[in-house]
Amino acid sequence: MSQVVSIPNMRNQNRRQAMPFFCAYHMGIKAGRRLSERRISEKGKPEYVDHYAGHLMLCAVAILLLGALDAFFTLNILARGGEELNWVMAQLIEDSAQKFVSFKLALTSMALILLIIHHNVRLTEKIRVWHIKYLILSGYTVLIGYELYLLNLAGFY
Repeated sequence: MSQVVSIPNMRNQNRRQAMPFFCAYHMGIKAGRRLSERRISEKGKPEYVDHYAGHLMLCAVAILLLGALDAFFTLNILARGGEELNWVMAQLIEDSAQKFVSFKLALTSMALILLIIHHNVRLTEKIRVWHIKYLILSGYTVLIGYELYLLNLAGFY
């Protein structure tokens, strides 16, 4: 007599768990193994990785360095008679240059951390967060060029 044993089909079950907004893997506290997004992504769900590509880190460091350069050039332009148009930054500069630089770099750093963690999230069908990061890098590059132009007009060189 043969006995029939039924084995449940587990292929259709989704065993993945939702990732929290701040995860130990994303923050670099735990080392994970995921280097790229999953093969089949669920439409509209964020896609996260545990290791980040070198070009994304290079972009983030470049943005941070350009932010520091922007603060330096801004202070030099103001010393030569320029005017800060951003009301919040103008208040910080009026209080102290150190507060202005600290706030600017802290704000840029926090924004970069969030952009790095969520770099694979799709904003539209073709645009991901990492595209926005490269757009910010381009914008900072143009801004630094403009500030160099202003400093040249003011006789900085």
